[in-house]
Amino acid sequence: MSGTEERRVALVTGASGGIGRAICEELARCGCDIVLTGRRMEALEASAAVVRGLGRESLVVPAEVTVADQVDGVVRAALDKFRRLDILVNNAGVTRDALLVRMAEQEWDEVVNADLRGAFLFMRAVSRQMLRQRWGRVVNISSAVGLVGNVGQCNYAAAKAGLIGLTRSAARELAGRKVTVNAVAPGFVDTAMLDPYRDRMAALLERIPVGRLGRPEEVAGVVGWLASERAGYITGQVIVVDGGLTLS
Repeated sequence: MSGTEERRVALVTGASGGIGRAICEELARCGCDIVLTGRRMEALEASAAVVRGLGRESLVVPAEVTVADQVDGVVRAALDKFRRLDILVNNAGVTRDALLVRMAEQEWDEVVNADLRGAFLFMRAVSRQMLRQRWGRVVNISSAVGLVGNVGQCNYAAAKAGLIGLTRSAARELAGRKVTVNAVAPGFVDTAMLDPYRDRMAALLERIPVGRLGRPEEVAGVVGWLASERAGYITGQVIVVDGGLTLS
């Protein structure tokens, strides 16, 4: 968003750290006020402080993204404060890795609920407002794993692939009111989610043509562009940010 454009309000899930915090910072730099939600209040407040440091307003509303009443409460709080809601970034997600033959139903349910159900609940809640406004941007954070799969991540891959299908279907439904819906699919990004893989980093880097991990701000930059006026003719797309991981 440029300085001549109308000030927007963005809601970011999973805003407490890593990619989520970088997205909040990017959107604040683009001129947005930010509604931050997630489960870790202290970390959410730290992200909100970054937003305020850039001269933008913030609202922290902790919530569990899988609970419909809490999701609706976040959206109500956002509208009560800002009277509008222009951008939704569904970034919240978890991993519970296990081989298929050993995966517990709880591990499946936790990941699919957090990574897919949560996005659906927020999209359903905000789309009503965006349709009334006749303008909106939804950006769903999927994963390269949702495109190519990964050993030990059947639950995560299924949820992230499902998020791509949700993105494309919603894009068709909402396009007539100038609401775009796109997905960003990061590869291996240097955040806490990669901590379980640190002892295998050399082998992991060999799979990435550019030879390094991604940075949160590189993902956030794509999100900021998709959320802008300049991306109004782009909808239903998946932008892969993976250093070439999925080239083969």
